[in-house]
Amino acid sequence: MTRAERYRYILDYFSRQMPEVNTELEFGSVFQLLVAVILSAQCTDKRVNQVTPELFRRYPDAQSMAEADETEVYEYIRSVSYPNSKAKHLVGMAKALTEKHGGEVPEDMDQLLQLPGVGRKTANVIQAVAFGQTAMAVDTHVYRVSHRLGLVSKRENTPYKVEQVLMKNIPEALIPRAHHWLLLHGRYVCTSQRPKCQTCDLAAHCPKLIDGSKLG
Repeated sequence: MTRAERYRYILDYFSRQMPEVNTELEFGSVFQLLVAVILSAQCTDKRVNQVTPELFRRYPDAQSMAEADETEVYEYIRSVSYPNSKAKHLVGMAKALTEKHGGEVPEDMDQLLQLPGVGRKTANVIQAVAFGQTAMAVDTHVYRVSHRLGLVSKRENTPYKVEQVLMKNIPEALIPRAHHWLLLHGRYVCTSQRPKCQTCDLAAHCPKLIDGSKLG
């Protein structure tokens, strides 16, 4: 199976199985999505969804969070990973939005990357989910699954390199959904430890390149 055939086979499968797919994070605005994505770094969406309702009730927008003290925000998010640094990032991010962008989340990649706590993966999620742009966010799930399924080679050994290859080989119209397809497949089927190969519908054509996915 050539790489082009592999992409076509996998994308056709996901298109049939999950024609409509989106983030599992819960939010009510672009600002709240940005907060949730920042909190989700090295943390499960399930845990984030448990803390954000109270957090968003207290700080529904950038203005209210910009006026908060980091220790106050910490109390709402203390059960997520790295709560101290994330509280600092959230308040700093909200202040930056208020001071530089009128409290609104920008669409531009460079402007997003200038916000505290926002890296390329987070910026890509915002562009794709909030603004419908053609962007591929590569988290540990997408990185791992892309290697295991043979969508990228061992040479693509950073998230950015994986992102570039996926963007080149996935049709533009499918890219926003493909991020969620690969992520959810990694979260529930092709897990980091003990992947469920026996029940995976892709197993017949999967090279199972487990050694190429150590970042998972």
